[in-house]
Amino acid sequence: MAKGKSSKGVSERAARPALHGAACGCRPGEGSVVGQAREGVGPGAHAAGVDAALKAANLKHLRRIEGQVRGIAQMIEEDRYCSDIIQQAAAVQESLRSVAKNLLRNHLTHCAVSAMSEDGDKRDDMIEELLELVGRVAR
Repeated sequence: MAKGKSSKGVSERAARPALHGAACGCRPGEGSVVGQAREGVGPGAHAAGVDAALKAANLKHLRRIEGQVRGIAQMIEEDRYCSDIIQQAAAVQESLRSVAKNLLRNHLTHCAVSAMSEDGDKRDDMIEELLELVGRVAR
């Protein structure tokens, strides 16, 4: 656990009742080749929709980030100046934030819109998920 962080958020999530189906309105597991997606909101569920342009941009960005990370590893192996390495690491973090923002944009456009048009558990689950996501992205 990170210094200065409490485990309150984890225990609150654990105490929350199980989510009822995917809040995004998707059908978890449908079309999955890797394996059965899990039911509910969060890791393992499938998106209700994916913007093709955002997906392509994210994949291109991630390939670039992958190259940057390999470059950082090489800099460390070559005992390069610490400040230069730190600067490159900061650039990678900023690039990852950009990918996360694109993913959040897609999630809000497709999954959240679908779930928020529903009543009851699906809507409530999405509200909780969005609050958690925004808290993570805003750090």
